[in-house]
Amino acid sequence: MSICPAADQAKGPFSLPELPYAKDALAPVITANTLDFHHGKHHNAYVVNLNKLIENTELVSLSLEEIIKKVAGNAEKAGVFNNAAQVWNHTFYWHSMKPNGGGKPTGKLAEKIDASFGGYDKFREAFVTAATTQFGSGWAWLVQDGATLKVVKTSNAEVPFTSGAIPLITIDVWEHAYYLDFQNRRPDYVNAWLDKLVNWDFAAANLQG
Repeated sequence: MSICPAADQAKGPFSLPELPYAKDALAPVITANTLDFHHGKHHNAYVVNLNKLIENTELVSLSLEEIIKKVAGNAEKAGVFNNAAQVWNHTFYWHSMKPNGGGKPTGKLAEKIDASFGGYDKFREAFVTAATTQFGSGWAWLVQDGATLKVVKTSNAEVPFTSGAIPLITIDVWEHAYYLDFQNRRPDYVNAWLDKLVNWDFAAANLQG
């Protein structure tokens, strides 16, 4: 079973997944105005574009993750990859947050973070650095790579599972994710996201082994 709820749709054509909370539930960090644009327009546009690109092709019979893996690295299918991966990434991002989230993880996930980074504070430092130093558009992720957890960043639509890593959580650092609420203050957005929104229950559920 996929760790991303977007892939609950077994094959195309795809539809825009509902947000797992009300549009105003993440305020004041992420306002309903931002979600109106980010989910209702940006995410929806990726879904619409993907469906157009795979219509009447063999890709329409595949799941979202299967499409992404099949076309990854194929320059001729870059449009399909970008739109499919952005549908996946955005859905994963919505679930990486929850109302009244934030704080430190507990249980097995906390133990894994301690073992992999030397403590939560060092993880946080690595995550904030990745999210704030990603040049241009992209994502910062906490991933599982074998028995170890790592922080990685990806550009544009890239997603870690094409390289074999298992995503646990992600933060969107494309400007449309935060500009209406934070303008150019990306570090403030990233820190507020960790303090008040990050969904450690979702991350723990994605942990393997």
